[in-house]
Amino acid sequence: MAKKMKTMDGNTATTHIAYALSDVACIYPITPSSVMGELADDWAAAGKKNLMGQTVTVRGLQSEAGAAGAVHGSLVAGAMTSTFTASQGLLLMIPNMYKIAGELLPTVFHVSARALSTHALSIFGDQQAVMAARQTGFAFLCASSVQECMDIALVAHLATIESSVPFCHFFDGFRTSHEIQKIEVIDYEDIRKVVNWDKVNEFRQNAMNPEHPHQRGTAQNPDIYFQTREAANKFYNAVPDMVADTMREISKITGRDYKPFVYYGHPEAEHIVVAMGSVTETVKETIDYLSKQGRKVGLVTVHLYRPFSVKYLGAVLPETVKRICVLDRTKEPGANGDPLYLDVVEAFATCKEIPAERKPLIIGGRYGLSSKDTTPAQMLAVFENLKAGEPKNQFTVGIVDDVTNRSLPVGEEISMAKPGTFEALFFGLGADGTVGANKNSIKIIGENTPLQVQAYFEYDSRKSGGVTISHLRFGKQPIRSAYRVHQADFVACHMPAYLECYDMAQDLRQGGTFLLNCLFFNT
Repeated sequence: MAKKMKTMDGNTATTHIAYALSDVACIYPITPSSVMGELADDWAAAGKKNLMGQTVTVRGLQSEAGAAGAVHGSLVAGAMTSTFTASQGLLLMIPNMYKIAGELLPTVFHVSARALSTHALSIFGDQQAVMAARQTGFAFLCASSVQECMDIALVAHLATIESSVPFCHFFDGFRTSHEIQKIEVIDYEDIRKVVNWDKVNEFRQNAMNPEHPHQRGTAQNPDIYFQTREAANKFYNAVPDMVADTMREISKITGRDYKPFVYYGHPEAEHIVVAMGSVTETVKETIDYLSKQGRKVGLVTVHLYRPFSVKYLGAVLPETVKRICVLDRTKEPGANGDPLYLDVVEAFATCKEIPAERKPLIIGGRYGLSSKDTTPAQMLAVFENLKAGEPKNQFTVGIVDDVTNRSLPVGEEISMAKPGTFEALFFGLGADGTVGANKNSIKIIGENTPLQVQAYFEYDSRKSGGVTISHLRFGKQPIRSAYRVHQADFVACHMPAYLECYDMAQDLRQGGTFLLNCLFFNT
């Protein structure tokens, strides 16, 4: 079937899959996941059919806790059900997540990962929320780009049907959820061919029904609770292989290679970064830059985070690796390291296939909390630290930490834009139409030209009345720059007062164009 290209954001790409494979969607809007629930509701109202030939039943609840409870009830009744959430909303779902996982009810929670309210509220993206739910018994799959939002969402839905283990599919809030790119849309008829409909029917037959009653929701005493808790191990042990098999099937449809862990870089790399989420796109650009200088470096992108598979991690690591840096987009105060770092350390500690003298040095670092921009210059600093005589462990990058002195020094930004890529910045006032106009512009370019496109929008947390910055890129080659525009060919200011507030010319490339949109008065 011919490839169908469309220009959309990560939330839309995810909803395309969730709608296809859901009978019911239980929703409660929370930034930046709201678009997913809104789209599902709009499509249902318009009569769009899912793969079962039905319009999805969309129910809005009064809180995320209510949405999760409704998901649980819907699953018990035999309906394939999904939900969409982020941040504190995911935390409110945790009690029901334990029940859903404990009862082996197949579902997918799609999470546009966002910062948690700690010392302050932040509506912006990182991975703190999903890390706070990793112990619930859900399997966790991470998407790194808008295209992967669609592809990995499909993996999650197919794998949960196959395994009966519920899945959380997550991606970086705003950076991926709201980023617009031209991607290949997976046709519903192609999806239909890879769904295990026998498993779907088996799930439906197991629904609560007075015609064939069975027992659920029991209370257990110390004599058997422990044993039955451990009895679930076989289901989780099977998940990595099921996910790998599903990814192979998806790769056949899409032509894009997916594995639980994916390696990128020099085949004999000595220094490797392990990470998940949108930062991996930036690391790939940095690796290409360093490879031209003769550096042997690489990246392991984590897709299947839970269950964490040592087998599939080991399968992609070059034997030449001497040092590994694990990057976490979360903070776990008081721990010996952040979650992904600790998983990788444990993987090598228990790996018998690698002799002790060959086991690499492993360090960890933290980046990008609350959508803090993560740039190639920062990733260069990570690789420089990795090759240092005594690399700093448990560092931060992207900020200046003058309190605990954990931050890495970062050099000047280097343009990683591929030849022919046009980059533009638009400064506007929230609700003045600048963002909407730029969304339309990038979609027009994406839908009506062969060019690759990317648009990302920075919002002030005050939204209406706050500053907005639109970052647009387009060109003939794929765009992987998961960070703001730093060397623009074109900068536009739609609010003259900003001239006294922001140095907008600092991001203007030599020979670039600056446009001031204003009214002139004779005085």
